[in-house]
Amino acid sequence: METIFHEKQEGSLCAQHCLNNLLQGEYFTAVELAAIANSIDEEERRRMAEGGTNNEDYRKFIEQPSGNMDDSGFFSVQVLANALKVWDLELIPFSSQNPVAQAAQTNPYLQKAYICNYREHWFAVRKFGQQWFNLNSLMTYPELISETYLGLFLAQLRQEGYSIFVVVGIFPSCEADKVLSVMPAVQTQKPCLLSQASKKSQQATGREIDQRSSVSSSSQEYQYDDDEDTALQAALQMSLDSSQASEAAQLQAALALSMEAENH
Repeated sequence: METIFHEKQEGSLCAQHCLNNLLQGEYFTAVELAAIANSIDEEERRRMAEGGTNNEDYRKFIEQPSGNMDDSGFFSVQVLANALKVWDLELIPFSSQNPVAQAAQTNPYLQKAYICNYREHWFAVRKFGQQWFNLNSLMTYPELISETYLGLFLAQLRQEGYSIFVVVGIFPSCEADKVLSVMPAVQTQKPCLLSQASKKSQQATGREIDQRSSVSSSSQEYQYDDDEDTALQAALQMSLDSSQASEAAQLQAALALSMEAENH
């Protein structure tokens, strides 16, 4: 599992993390994606200007903020698609009538990778060797997905409102694909969300302080943590199974369950 390149979430740069995790390397920076977004904006303005620059439609278009990026670090699907064109890779909407999409709907495991988006959060799902992995940057490490579960996973994402794209083309060579083709990965424990890992780390630090203060308080803290951990793990299991939800994007199901478990 260590051979898989996995950028973890920093700020709101999920599009950058999604592309780099998909391609397995530091292929894009936020600055480079912003340059692509600006180029798309310029092309859109040029096309609008062809109809005249004195009409109301053009003035409204110019006054609107860019639809391809914002100050938070969000980038549109057009930016991701143009970035992938550099590597001769194409994005095809999973729910479209395109023959590739139709084949993916029938046998999703025969494809090579998918890019998923919900409420401005992007993440990639890719095959290495003969195994599939969820490369969500909000997780502590990649999650192994079986071929059987892959179809259910994508169906659940669609049901929850995700936009899914099939990534078509020849990917750059990567170590993970070579190693896992020979030695398949075994995952005994599911990853958790980075936010939950941080909370557990803080709780562990708090327990160490309590343990130094008194034996009785240490015992109580241990009992409390055991109950809380059970609830959090139950919530995490449901969130991961439903979509590996994006905390940054305020996902409806996963975060609601996590907050209920934490309150409990």
